[in-house]
Amino acid sequence: MEEHNLSCCHVSRADFLSSSKKEENFIIQSESSSIKDMVLLNGGKYMMGTNDDEGIKADGESPIQEVTVSPFYIDIHTVTNQEFQNFVEDTGYKTEAEQYGWSFVFYQFIEKNSPHKVQQVPHTPWWLAVESAYWYQPEGKGSTIENRMDHPVVHISWNDAHAYSKWAGKRLPTEKEWEYAARGGLNQKKYPWGDELTPNEEHYCNIWQGEFPQHNTKKDGYIGTAPATEFPANGFGLYNVSGNVWEWCADTFQINRNGKVDNEKVDGNIPKVIRGGSYLCHHSYCNRYRVAARSSNTADSSSGNIGFRCVKDV
Repeated sequence: MEEHNLSCCHVSRADFLSSSKKEENFIIQSESSSIKDMVLLNGGKYMMGTNDDEGIKADGESPIQEVTVSPFYIDIHTVTNQEFQNFVEDTGYKTEAEQYGWSFVFYQFIEKNSPHKVQQVPHTPWWLAVESAYWYQPEGKGSTIENRMDHPVVHISWNDAHAYSKWAGKRLPTEKEWEYAARGGLNQKKYPWGDELTPNEEHYCNIWQGEFPQHNTKKDGYIGTAPATEFPANGFGLYNVSGNVWEWCADTFQINRNGKVDNEKVDGNIPKVIRGGSYLCHHSYCNRYRVAARSSNTADSSSGNIGFRCVKDV
């Protein structure tokens, strides 16, 4: 297989099933916002993208472009299970995974003799469509987030992330804002902390260790999600902008990085930008935990490794 060009660590609902139906969700109204656990970034000009040999040209990582962002607040960590539960308890919101009745789960998290109704995904057999998998029971019936309340919420579609951000009086970041924040003030470094993946043999992010997708050594301490504030923060005080979970951005995905920025509910088939990689990314197959790396998924897709963080205008 050609290195890096396959989407091993995310999966699209549109590419799997087209016949599933879901109910329409109600509109979530805005409420007063808080800047608790957010950091103010001054914005300005920076060099976006990369011309590095590891860059994936097919994803539109190159050429480097000078871009400008205005000041904004950004969450220091991804939205957690506890925070999303607060939202659901306040509003009664049902995620798109709940409306469809299933979501994507990595195969190693489902026992071979599991009673779950599952279906393997063609071309990416490590992904299973699992009945009743959603944010509160990430591996389907019988699973729980009880011991993961400080972990990122997962099985979240772009539309779900939009609904939460609207309720919180925030919004999803633009792709330009996201990369500016992820770089942490460094110029054209490969990772949020520099150019070396494990400086002094210390792990700075949660990605796949070992041979994908058969064996994860867990040298970084985790096989699935890690707590949202695990590992050192970058220069701006942001946690886990590389690895752990993919993060939705407001932009419609285009190779030239000039996609429409939208913070309203959109058609489920529209491809939206995701950034940061996840705990399933590995250099041999999906080297997208680099700070310039980018990918996309359809707005109604959800899986056990997609979450989000929010921003707020100054």
